[in-house]
Amino acid sequence: MTTRSLPLALSAVALAAAALWSPQALAHGAAAKMVPLKKAAKDFNATVQWDSYAQVFTLSRNSTLVRVKPGAKTAQVNGAPLRLGVPVVLRKGTPYVAADFFQQVFQSGLDKTFVVERKPNPLNPLTADEIQATLEVLKASGQFKPGHRFTEIVLKAPPKDQVWAHALEGMPVQAPRQAAFVILDGRKLIEGTVDLASKKLLQWQPVEGAHGMVLIDDFGAVQAAIEASPEYAKALAQRGINDVKKVVATPLTVGYFDGKDGLQQQARLLKVVSYLDVGDNNYWAHPIENLVAVVDLEQKKVIKIEDAGVIPVPMKPTPYDGSDRKASAPHKPLHITEPEGKNYTISGNTLTWRNWAFHIGLNSRTGLTLSTVTYNDKGTPRKVLYEGTLGGMIVPYGDPDVGWYFKAYLDSGEYGMGTLTSPIEAGKDAPQNAVYLDATIADFTGAPMTIPNAIAVFERYAGPEYKHQEMGKPNISAERRELVVRWISTVGNYDYMFDWVFAENGTIGINAGATGIEAVKGVKSRTMADPSAAEDTKYGTLLDHNIVGTTHQHIYNFRLDLDVDGEQNSLTEVDPVVAPNTAGGPRTSTMQTTLRTVATEKQAAQKFDPSTIRLLSNGSKTNKVGNPVSYQLIPYAGGTHPVAKGANFGKDEWIYNRLNFMDKQIWVTRYNEDEKFPEGKFPNRSSKDTGLGQFSADDQAIVNADNVVWLTTGTTHVARAEEWPIMPTEWVNVLLKPWNFFSETPTLGLVPTPKAK
Repeated sequence: MTTRSLPLALSAVALAAAALWSPQALAHGAAAKMVPLKKAAKDFNATVQWDSYAQVFTLSRNSTLVRVKPGAKTAQVNGAPLRLGVPVVLRKGTPYVAADFFQQVFQSGLDKTFVVERKPNPLNPLTADEIQATLEVLKASGQFKPGHRFTEIVLKAPPKDQVWAHALEGMPVQAPRQAAFVILDGRKLIEGTVDLASKKLLQWQPVEGAHGMVLIDDFGAVQAAIEASPEYAKALAQRGINDVKKVVATPLTVGYFDGKDGLQQQARLLKVVSYLDVGDNNYWAHPIENLVAVVDLEQKKVIKIEDAGVIPVPMKPTPYDGSDRKASAPHKPLHITEPEGKNYTISGNTLTWRNWAFHIGLNSRTGLTLSTVTYNDKGTPRKVLYEGTLGGMIVPYGDPDVGWYFKAYLDSGEYGMGTLTSPIEAGKDAPQNAVYLDATIADFTGAPMTIPNAIAVFERYAGPEYKHQEMGKPNISAERRELVVRWISTVGNYDYMFDWVFAENGTIGINAGATGIEAVKGVKSRTMADPSAAEDTKYGTLLDHNIVGTTHQHIYNFRLDLDVDGEQNSLTEVDPVVAPNTAGGPRTSTMQTTLRTVATEKQAAQKFDPSTIRLLSNGSKTNKVGNPVSYQLIPYAGGTHPVAKGANFGKDEWIYNRLNFMDKQIWVTRYNEDEKFPEGKFPNRSSKDTGLGQFSADDQAIVNADNVVWLTTGTTHVARAEEWPIMPTEWVNVLLKPWNFFSETPTLGLVPTPKAK
């Protein structure tokens, strides 16, 4: 956190409190060492604010908030009094504190947000020591070789029933703690398992016919390859570029086109589209158009140049941080404080807020994962969600030109969005009252890597929960609060934000936000009046002189292992219908509903029709009037851009053979611990669907079964000028809403009943 600047003088309070300064201030009978408050706060990573009206310093650090007045013998720590050894004192308007002041106030034990985990949760991510132990077991096994690289080292979760028993009853887990790994050996893939207790390699299994993820060191490999290629240098020279060191390469997966792209299927390849660094800190605004290098990652060299002709590189400086213009007036301060502490506690990786409890983790591929989500209903924890995470996503582009036709990025399945987690900046990426959780994952060498501020947690006001004003009677209304768990991943030019939003009324929202910089195309046209503009904007929007934002999609799929009051669930559908009035009276029609149960996996896979209410129901559990308890599934999209009702491609495209998940918004499959990703486990260069298309191919029955819901949402991104050179965050939303899950309004009691006058 950044320490706020203190005023040079504290006006009247500085003069009034100057007398408080005494170089002989004592602590425990000895002269105290005094240090400037501002410097001490910075060293302790705390923020400082001065309220001149109340004459109070407010100090904050993660979940602890301290208020103290100059000269006071006590401070308020999250609303509780703490006696100080030495008061805050002023000297010529500058505040000083005892050298141990910050240890006193921030390590006082009065902050109850973070508490010690007494029973380690079986879903806790691998620790740094466990990751290192996995690597050591592999090295000792005789199987591991120098040059092996890791696409993942992750926890192999225990059986689901044992995890639920631990979450609900504190039962110990019998299954041993194990690590699963995937190794890349040149073009070959190997997956396996290590037992962490016995320090033994349990499985070492080569995977045939699959390509691994793009790893971080591949980014450097493609840059080195283009810099070493004389053929690429020649193509650059034709464009007036003579310094290859100013060219920035982007490593892009090549997709699958059944050989029509002239590439060998067995080779480990990336395509490189490049940009020119002109010194404006935004190389994305200077695409080197119509030029693609194909890099063989095993040979580490360019094996092919695809050149469709010279398009001048757009050279206009376009910094995306606004540094080329006069800064606007800064915001006046907006303070979000929780003076009595947080309404939630975090024990290890388990968070409890109001009636909600769940486990938080971060996966190197899919990022933020929430598990064993329960709602405490009048003293009874009820199952809602065993595991929820981003299953996968795709960003397909619609331009057929040489530098674009292959672009359909599977950001999590091909690049690993958890590995590309962007640390959250306090006060900007998350509000002032957020707390932050670090995450430890394995890097491509198998070494543990800690990501600071990987996840943010914060509570926010979300409008009125309910309100009613009866004539002549007291108003009844209650504030709605939400708890947000936020994670951000940066994949090349785009930054993706994911919020899991919990409401006290049982609703869970999943919000996906896209920001960052659009991938743009260099064109000849400067304005729409140019003769070339119609052709240049055939597949996109002219955003700037010589810059087109190409039309594409952001399609997200969320894997939601819902267990609505238990594992025996069914997909039911409710349709409001107009029916004839047969009951008499002047009306000719009525509004009624029809109910049906979806029998199999293939029947469940469908496009979203907002007129139908879709529920995951537990027929064996009912509320007090006998309705089955359910959660409503709403995969709707929002924001500026059109709803992605499916992939915007012809049915004869190869992408349809590879990825069915993007074309339907609702899928329900029988639970299988090995079915984790809607695009399949190894989707890079895949020729067929090994994900949801394969999972549902056997058309298993899903009535009264342990089911997984997969919700697809997203937008068709038609570029607009207001999104260039940097894109304001655009959100799409998924909702899970209780539907007869409770027997009454679950938030009754949020507001005291007014007393009669």
